[in-house]
Amino acid sequence: MARINFQNRALYHADNLEVLRGINSETVHLIATDPPFNKNRDFHATPDSLAAGARFTDRWRWETDIHQEWVDQIQDDWPAVWAIIESTRAARGDDMAAFLCWLGVRLLEMRRVLREDGSIYLHIDHTAHAYVKALMDAVFGHKNFRNEIVWFYKTGGVSKRWFGRKHDTILFYSKSDKYAFYPQKEKSYLSHKYGFSNIQIQEDKQGYFTMVGMRDVWDVPALRGNQPETTGYPTQKPLAVYERVIEASSRKGDIVLDPFCGCATIPIAAERLGRQWIGIDIWDKAHETVLNRLADENLAVRYLEDADANAPSDSRLLAFGDIGYSRQPPTRTDDNEVASPMLILIIQHPAEPWQKLPNRVIRSILSEAQRPDAPDAPGLPLTARHTDLIGCAGCGRVLESPFMELDHIQPKAEGGDNYITNRVLICRPCNGIKRDNLTVRGLVRENKRSGWMRDENLAKIMLDKARLQASLVRDNYYSESIQNLIARHTQQ
Repeated sequence: MARINFQNRALYHADNLEVLRGINSETVHLIATDPPFNKNRDFHATPDSLAAGARFTDRWRWETDIHQEWVDQIQDDWPAVWAIIESTRAARGDDMAAFLCWLGVRLLEMRRVLREDGSIYLHIDHTAHAYVKALMDAVFGHKNFRNEIVWFYKTGGVSKRWFGRKHDTILFYSKSDKYAFYPQKEKSYLSHKYGFSNIQIQEDKQGYFTMVGMRDVWDVPALRGNQPETTGYPTQKPLAVYERVIEASSRKGDIVLDPFCGCATIPIAAERLGRQWIGIDIWDKAHETVLNRLADENLAVRYLEDADANAPSDSRLLAFGDIGYSRQPPTRTDDNEVASPMLILIIQHPAEPWQKLPNRVIRSILSEAQRPDAPDAPGLPLTARHTDLIGCAGCGRVLESPFMELDHIQPKAEGGDNYITNRVLICRPCNGIKRDNLTVRGLVRENKRSGWMRDENLAKIMLDKARLQASLVRDNYYSESIQNLIARHTQQ
């Protein structure tokens, strides 16, 4: 049974990646969210609205918005996700690839916190739809794709150069084939208005039409400024859209999470339908919007006055009725347990600087260590000979650097981490044999059995050299020689 480490009706004001990383695995029934779309625009709320002051920049740049930690995590644990990012980079450039990397690390955490019977609905438009669909195939698995819901609306304005763009898309994926789903009914507005003959409808005595099974095209009017639920938030969506989502993929009492809750449409929809909810947003007035909208809906049942006023303002949990508000993410109590072996990340927040070395630096340091004639002491000048040759720790072959790949000594499936102390360079064929199943020692045994082994003694020496170099980096991180070593390889 998943251990829940957050309260119902909780709003977190923080980067949603940090909050998601703090939520225990397999605790959420449904994720419904409306992230940025990489529209290359700045959004602002109307000045006199409930959401006055809300703004965000929907632009992404690889150099400024992407952390090396994210790249390393994706490359190490999710090669299919990295392949999507790289192919997007080739097709659409760095900016769209940066958006996918930024979104991808968050989707990986969303998948982890979903229960096995859980689902995710992600709202997107034409700007990045094709690339996000491929990204979600890689994260959730293409077999867990359930629907591409088209929400169309009849707002004004059309182009003279293309057909009017009057729809958004909601991508519906499940965590597994055990997902919960509750079929919905709707009135046959389309059949009545446009005379679709393939849908059978009947009119009752009052002139209303019988209900039909809900299709994947939703005719829901877009919000206008004079509607009661309108807050002025720049990208606000109708409650009716997300009420359909919540009713279809959750039951009363289930937990609904929105990592990009903005003006709180999804928390409000969840509250109206009797679900528990968590909202995350980096906008500093999101909690006020939640309170005001709950009050307008007569859903804020009580207001407590016993919050600790002496606690630091950036860390205390403020209670507004049953609404929790915190600037700090929850603390995991599941010992970083994960939903499946492919998601193992032993330590989410490395505590030591040596644990934060990016892959390219680790590879460069180990390349120096695994040269057959490399000096044993780090920080010394390299010899002139064989500076481009590296010994494989799996088969003992000596090959040029482009043919060597960074891998784990202890595989991720058995709890191995991504730090330099668990990394080694092996040749590309050995990497194909090892995959995620074998330790380096197991790889050596397999190579001996299959006849691929070239020089077992050299392979052992290369593994020992990699481990020695990694231990020196770990144990002497702040020494001058190690700092010089890291600086030199960081610049390469």
